[in-house]
Amino acid sequence: MTDRISPLQLSASGMRAQSERLRHTAENIANSDTPGYRRKLVSFEEAVRFGRATGEVTASRVRLDQGELPQIFDPSHPMADEQGYYQGSNVDLVIEIADSREAGRSYEANLKMFEQTRQMGSSLLELLRR
Repeated sequence: MTDRISPLQLSASGMRAQSERLRHTAENIANSDTPGYRRKLVSFEEAVRFGRATGEVTASRVRLDQGELPQIFDPSHPMADEQGYYQGSNVDLVIEIADSREAGRSYEANLKMFEQTRQMGSSLLELLRR
């Protein structure tokens, strides 16, 4: 059994990880106005199989941002306390949009690598047929 991993597997793992990151970023954006919502954070780690690092990347467990939730004054809000405050969301739309753009570009780069590798394999097979 070989320890080497194909470039197709590497780029596919990158696409999977970035798509998960995009999904959580979209959830954060969708819930930016939800009272008490905590931003979801995803980081990446190297995949391990049978106790050995593979070179592939995986998204780690989702963590919640433990930063302070803003106190919003709106006495008419149904979740407001006696003083008229309720906890808002700690999602910053500027950060989420930047994260989604970065994840999208990383996904595209992995897709390009996947396509290039596949094309090189096809070209090699065509040369071997001659």
